[in-house]
Amino acid sequence: MFARRPKVRIETERMKLRLPTHGDYRAWSELRAHGAPFLQPWEPTWSVDHLSRKGFTNRVYWAQRSVASETALPLFLTRREDGALLGALTLDNMRRGPAQAGTVGYWIGAEFARQGYMREALSGVVHYAFSKLDLSRVEAACLPENTASRGVLEKAGFKYEGVAQSYLQINGRWRNHVLYASLRNDRRGPTQVGLA
Repeated sequence: MFARRPKVRIETERMKLRLPTHGDYRAWSELRAHGAPFLQPWEPTWSVDHLSRKGFTNRVYWAQRSVASETALPLFLTRREDGALLGALTLDNMRRGPAQAGTVGYWIGAEFARQGYMREALSGVVHYAFSKLDLSRVEAACLPENTASRGVLEKAGFKYEGVAQSYLQINGRWRNHVLYASLRNDRRGPTQVGLA
């Protein structure tokens, strides 16, 4: 018997957010390869096979398993008008029970940055997380000096919560991260921390 492939689609004003498919390999690998100098300072070190077809195939299968097991929601951002791949956003590490929380990570192609796509995608995913997945909290973290990422989180309604020491290895080094969260029933006012 064949297992049904999970279907998830979130639509925003300018985009469709959907699971990756095997047919996305060329667009994904070209966007990542072309944008490597833009992306790598903010990401974990890429594996040797990061841009390979085999690595991408494993990524697609992981996405399908993660959605089926409700542990993650890995989405590609595609533009409505022409279907162009813009980037990706993953709601990962979903915890149920008392936590009802997940962590979001994201990247955007260099040529699509600073056009409001990621803020729009974050808003769509947070709404989906609260209304369809019954999460209560969506968390995010970024490097303190990544003012673009901090700005997009704050514009999407995330609130600054503090600093986590040696939170992730980024580009080969353990790095501190600033922590943000969006709450389903958030009574906190606007973020009071300026972008340093």
